[in-house]
Amino acid sequence: MDKNKIKIEKRTRRHKKIRSRVSGTAAVPRLSVFRSNSYVYAQLIDDENQKTLASVSSMVAEKGKSTLNKTAASLEAGKTLAKEALAKKIKKVVFDRGGFIYTGRIKALADGAREGGLDF
Repeated sequence: MDKNKIKIEKRTRRHKKIRSRVSGTAAVPRLSVFRSNSYVYAQLIDDENQKTLASVSSMVAEKGKSTLNKTAASLEAGKTLAKEALAKKIKKVVFDRGGFIYTGRIKALADGAREGGLDF
């Protein structure tokens, strides 16, 4: 088995464990994060009704400012997501890091969301 397959399986296992404990509602949605090699994607999800309430990616944040590095783009994406959430009167969320380690771009997105006014 190659290294990448093992890495993906480990992350999937961690994600399943996190998802068994974390669930979102309409009042307190789940902030789900996915990190690819290039971008970070985040969504606010209501698990009870199986609806995505808001979503954002660092790809959108980079379009306006071409000089941003990946971490700075993640921070901007978090702020943008918080702005969308506040427009929909969502103040509190539960954070689902998706099995990724809470450093770098994942942490930057979470910090951006907190700066934008979300509470978790």
